[in-house]
Amino acid sequence: MPELPDLQVFSRNLSHALKGLKLIKVNVVQSKKLNVPVKDLTKALEGEVLEDVIRSGKQLHFKFTNNQTLGVHLMLHGEIHWLEENTKQKFVIFELHFEGGKGIAVTDFQRGVTPTLNPDPAEAPDALDKTVNTNFWKTKFKARRTAVKKILMDQDVVRGIGNAYADEILYDAGISPFSVADKIPDDHVEALAKSVKKVLVDAENQILKSNPSIISGEVRDFLKVHRPKQAATSDGAAIHMDTIASRKTYYTDKQQLFD
Repeated sequence: MPELPDLQVFSRNLSHALKGLKLIKVNVVQSKKLNVPVKDLTKALEGEVLEDVIRSGKQLHFKFTNNQTLGVHLMLHGEIHWLEENTKQKFVIFELHFEGGKGIAVTDFQRGVTPTLNPDPAEAPDALDKTVNTNFWKTKFKARRTAVKKILMDQDVVRGIGNAYADEILYDAGISPFSVADKIPDDHVEALAKSVKKVLVDAENQILKSNPSIISGEVRDFLKVHRPKQAATSDGAAIHMDTIASRKTYYTDKQQLFD
């Protein structure tokens, strides 16, 4: 599943290519997850100009100049492809055809991709929001007898962090993913708050450096601990794998456990 750094890059590249273009046609192939009838979607978007593509949590928002927004959650296996002549994508959920022959196809063999016309405003802050600071995490961890990784991944707490980057953040902060949230000392909560921003921003830069035009997929070869095929970190610490909330979790003995 693409996480915050991946989606940051996707939104940047999609906006660069499509911003300012008129949407000529919306072709919905699978409408089961769409929150409105197809006719309402086409009426709202066709003929309108794309103002921007932004990331909001784990969603991409295609914002149009008539104040309509198409939210897209790629879920586990969703992909975005450029529309090309003589190339037909499999497992298409929907297509956006813009003027000048440009456009995208959003695909998913599991049909999990969720398109939403005018998504409701999010209640939880985005992980890169300025409000997500040390005091924010202290408040969220207070009286929570829960593994800290579960809280990091909870989209009702903070939006954008998924399984892989929760591991990377906790590794960078030196905290075991199994630590009980309300047992983490204040100085380590401060370290975690710094690691959230540092890890996510650094990852975006790494993806841009190695795959500057990417609009789909996951780039993970620079990660330090969430590496399923790697036995040790670059400094020689053994990487262990266990599960938290049914998600594979990678960590080292160097990460302190607070329980």
